[in-house]
Amino acid sequence: MAINKADLKTPGKSTQLRQLLMSPKLEFIMEAHNGISARIVEQAGFKGIWASGLAMSAQFGVRDSNEASWTQVVDMLEFMSDITHIPILLDGDTGYGNFNNMRRLVKKLEQRKIAGVCIEDKQFPKLNSFIDGERQPLADINEFCGKIKAGKDSQQDPDFCIIARIEAFIAGWGLSEALRRAEAYHKAGADGVLIHSKLSRPNEILEFAKEWAGRSPLIIVPTTYYSTPTEVFRRAGISMVIWANQMIRASVAAMEKIIRRQC
Repeated sequence: MAINKADLKTPGKSTQLRQLLMSPKLEFIMEAHNGISARIVEQAGFKGIWASGLAMSAQFGVRDSNEASWTQVVDMLEFMSDITHIPILLDGDTGYGNFNNMRRLVKKLEQRKIAGVCIEDKQFPKLNSFIDGERQPLADINEFCGKIKAGKDSQQDPDFCIIARIEAFIAGWGLSEALRRAEAYHKAGADGVLIHSKLSRPNEILEFAKEWAGRSPLIIVPTTYYSTPTEVFRRAGISMVIWANQMIRASVAAMEKIIRRQC
């Protein structure tokens, strides 16, 4: 029987990301912040790349508070996308403005074959999630749902993914507010939700996952509870784990080590 070469064609990057989100297995993606780090992530065998806002800001030498413009971020993403074949999920902060900015962002990401964007429900300009302080102001739910709807309405690729990142735990608002926002974002069309926590143990995350009960793909970023065995996340029904800053931290440490040898 002849093999149809079309059947062997690698799925597009957006399709690959959607398949990862819908996979029955726990999937992992790794942070990258420029072309060379993206290529290293792919060569290591990861199925996807997290274009971290913190890491990309750091490689530009600015703070993680929207000091790098969205166009500068998109320019770097183009280099990352051109040199890799696996999907890139952008850490899109708050969407870089209002719903009109979100529309334009999605358009420009699709032009560069970026597979999806994750936006968080904080106010613009965003604050890094781990800055001290409780009750950080969050975005109005209806306004944030408007951004999600605008992004979904403007996408051309049906598999392009918009992930809604919920900052209720980070901001000190608790489980009920996290669930209320997650359900609203899900109804607005988000392709998945990312629940974030700054505790050193995954208690909040596991409690949320139990209540969320698989209504849509659930993504986590275990930056502070990194020592938790991944089997815990599998049992909780987590869809995807993002290793969010390992590459930038490793590169800084390596540069500091080598430069000391040259002094």
